[in-house]
Amino acid sequence: MNLFSDLRDLVVETLQAMESDGALPKGLDLANVTVEPPRDPAHGDMATNAAMVLAKPAGMKPREIAEALAARLDADGRISSAEVAGPGFINLRLAPALWHGLIRGALAEGAMFGRSDLGQGRRVNVEFVSANPTGPMHVGHTRGAVFGDALARLLEFSGHDVTREYYINDGGAQVDVLARSVYERYREAHGRAPEIAEGLYPGDYLVPLGQALKDRYGDALLDRPEAEWLEPLRDFATSAMMDRIRDDLAALGVKMDVYFSEKSLYGTGRIEAALDSLEKKGLIYRGVLEPPKGKLAEDWEAREQTLFRSTAHGDDVDRPVRKADGGWTYFAPDIAYHHDKIERGYDLLIDVLGADHGGYVKRMKAAVSALSDGRVPLEVKLVQLVKLYKNGEPFKMSKRAGTFVTLRDVVEQVGADVTRFVMLTRKNDAPLDFDFDRVLEQSKDNPVFYVQYAHARICSVLRKAAEAEIACADAELQAADLAVLAHEAELALARRLAQWPRVVEVAARAGEPHRIATYLSELAAEFHGLWNRGHDEPALRFIQEGDVATSQAKIALARATGVVISAGLGILGVAPVEEMR
Repeated sequence: MNLFSDLRDLVVETLQAMESDGALPKGLDLANVTVEPPRDPAHGDMATNAAMVLAKPAGMKPREIAEALAARLDADGRISSAEVAGPGFINLRLAPALWHGLIRGALAEGAMFGRSDLGQGRRVNVEFVSANPTGPMHVGHTRGAVFGDALARLLEFSGHDVTREYYINDGGAQVDVLARSVYERYREAHGRAPEIAEGLYPGDYLVPLGQALKDRYGDALLDRPEAEWLEPLRDFATSAMMDRIRDDLAALGVKMDVYFSEKSLYGTGRIEAALDSLEKKGLIYRGVLEPPKGKLAEDWEAREQTLFRSTAHGDDVDRPVRKADGGWTYFAPDIAYHHDKIERGYDLLIDVLGADHGGYVKRMKAAVSALSDGRVPLEVKLVQLVKLYKNGEPFKMSKRAGTFVTLRDVVEQVGADVTRFVMLTRKNDAPLDFDFDRVLEQSKDNPVFYVQYAHARICSVLRKAAEAEIACADAELQAADLAVLAHEAELALARRLAQWPRVVEVAARAGEPHRIATYLSELAAEFHGLWNRGHDEPALRFIQEGDVATSQAKIALARATGVVISAGLGILGVAPVEEMR
């Protein structure tokens, strides 16, 4: 049930009737006609831009169209009033019966309320986290993990078929560095001083791996040449770190559907096959690149390379796919990986990357466009940094120094639900401050607490109703006489509930799950406002002593609010609470 969609249908039908009556020219394109919340709620419940967007193609003045359209809408029983504002916007006020019907609809649909078939079953691959398997996940990875998982949940809620995927970067030089770092911890497990040379990973998190190697190999690898132990240690260390990463993700409530190994692309012909596909399209050639911007020609060593003609698909420059020594550039396996995704039949690819990968976006979009002949779009979502604060002081982290704040540190201090909600309070490409003290406050300034508290209060209403022997199953609440919900504060809460299906659709189209967190905060504020007014105005309390019928109507409003809060928290991956501790 989507009131905004229903009212848009009414506006479009009315415009079509005006065309048939000759009040408007026939054949107007109505695609850009919208019905949305007005900027100022005092102006009405909804507003339409119909007259503004149709004036020019109709050859008429906006107010002329608006006044004629408003008069017809005003005659519809669902509309209390239709008023022309400004140059030609129309503000609509809806009949109370629509808000009552909305409450019944939310109760009838339950967990399905707000869901849609927007995605129409389109297959979407969301690749996120993809942290190098060289250490535990840190707080920066945490935000990407939460965002990617919430985006996947949002797309599923709106009718998409989603695969969550992790790309294991186990094919590059960093895993050799990991193996060498672990070898030093293996030596340490035998009582020798580790030689942590510059460039190795110094973190203590590798100490248990050194002991595990000792348990497996004894002293068989001591003092042996690197060529004998590098490959088995690389596989051992990568596997151990991925086990830890899986555990970290599980602690955050994230479960991947696919783990794809970069290493699986090497020596299997898959990189060659992807590049052959591009070569057959005339997009691979031997050439010499111009000096990068800001670099003088005399300081640039021009050399012939194997290049991908990425400029043919929107990139700024063509990109090398082979090094001068014949080896692959880092871009080549990335091309092959995305080629594999396309071959798996996805309709949309989404990559969630750290903000430091901004320079990667155009080249990868060009590759996907070329590989799929423009059929499969690639969206890249960049996730900005998180700044940690505690006791008024910033937390600093450095992965190489081994003093970073891990995902597990954050979850153990504040819990997975708080971590997830806070990480989604800002848009993904905006910086985020995470204050350990503030996120645990029990106040209205803490959005996690405020939303959870609203749900807990609703649960308390249902418990008290049961104690008072008031029937409050959803089917019974739907049958209540909701006409008693006439106070402006009650209708304001119903109006906010009506926005839920629209918020989901807008958030899904934009790929912005933070909109769900923002909406939940606004809904919670509306609910708490009504609750608090009940302290001074007994008629607004949800349970009216001695009046079962009125109580059921008011409980229906509270229960509908709980349905939406629960659904919204589900998209964020947060469990709704029934009691606050």
